[in-house]
Amino acid sequence: MFYHHFFKTKKMKKLNIYLMSTFIVAAFTIMFTPQVTQATEPDYFTFSAGIYDINDDKTAADFRAEYRSDMRIWKLVPFVGLMGTSDSAFYAYAGLGLDLFFGSSIVLTPNAAFGAYEDGDGKELGGTIEFRTGAELAWRRSDYSRLGVAFHHISNASIYDSNPGTELLVISYSVPFTREKK
Repeated sequence: MFYHHFFKTKKMKKLNIYLMSTFIVAAFTIMFTPQVTQATEPDYFTFSAGIYDINDDKTAADFRAEYRSDMRIWKLVPFVGLMGTSDSAFYAYAGLGLDLFFGSSIVLTPNAAFGAYEDGDGKELGGTIEFRTGAELAWRRSDYSRLGVAFHHISNASIYDSNPGTELLVISYSVPFTREKK
């Protein structure tokens, strides 16, 4: 009875789809054995715009700015960011990403973050503390700037009674602060 109730709920079906998608991306990444974060990458200021709550009924415009450090924690890239929507929702977050290079121009960056969310007039996500997971696929130009598309999921990981979650799809442009380190 517990199994049927727990694994057949709408939330669990969404989670299973999300986990399967994450597994497929990870398998694809491993198959092509990319080069992990290049030591010469600069720090970035990233601007993004796109669609918030792309899969549900509270769709809004999404705008964000991130600072991505040139420091590395193991091989992970730390970042901080601010996101706002056209429905006055606001999210301040910090996290870690991993730059995976396919050649010198294609960069896949899976990432995870946590932060504080205020729903404004937008979608209620269940509480203040929210987690973001996702990935960005970008084309890195010779001047180190990047143009990419990112897909993210934000939810509270069921630490509150309500956990509707949301998905975001954005286009990002990353401007390097510094040039290649020699």
